[in-house]
Amino acid sequence: MKSVSIDGVFEKNGRLFTQNLKGCKGIKVYNEKLITYKNKEFRSWTPYRSKLAAAILNGLKDINITSDSQILYLGAATGTTVSHISDIAKDGTVYAVESSPVAVKKLLQLSKKRQNVIPILSDANHPDRYSTIVPTVDIVYQDISQRNQSEIFIRNIMRYLKKNGQGIIMVKARSIDISMKPKQVYKLVTEDLEEHGLNIINLIDISRYEKDHTAIVISN
Repeated sequence: MKSVSIDGVFEKNGRLFTQNLKGCKGIKVYNEKLITYKNKEFRSWTPYRSKLAAAILNGLKDINITSDSQILYLGAATGTTVSHISDIAKDGTVYAVESSPVAVKKLLQLSKKRQNVIPILSDANHPDRYSTIVPTVDIVYQDISQRNQSEIFIRNIMRYLKKNGQGIIMVKARSIDISMKPKQVYKLVTEDLEEHGLNIINLIDISRYEKDHTAIVISN
């Protein structure tokens, strides 16, 4: 077991792992594999279930998630990736915004053991709706398959991201314009982000794991 470029993420035999939270020993979130190494429990992190894991395996090094990070997660779904970020930011907080009541029920179950996860049932198109819950954050992470996904990202960045913070958006090209080639869509998104004063740090193609997807990392 060895550390990778992001603190709190580990690799063994080409597979990623995060160390399970102390209060979650023996508990699986999505039937992931649990292994014990040097008396510590680790959870396997599959890139086929998590776009962030896919990005890390494809070379993501530039996102500064630390043990005490404050993270706004847009499009949290049922909490697969949220749970691994919860492992990494063990002393921080993950504000998990999701618009599906069914998914939020599962997030609520997750948060009973993972007390650094705050589920929020809301529409990320309207960031002011959760302003009484979410503070200024270190990182904004988004995985939303909507046509206006870059607009949603920008709104939340402007509302919640601290100065010199970072963001990562998982862009699904086909959700934006099915008639365009994915690379053209990625170019449009990066131009939109730059027009709003954001700096593009990196683009990471993750189509090996998620067809027509790329991860875009920004700073403000």
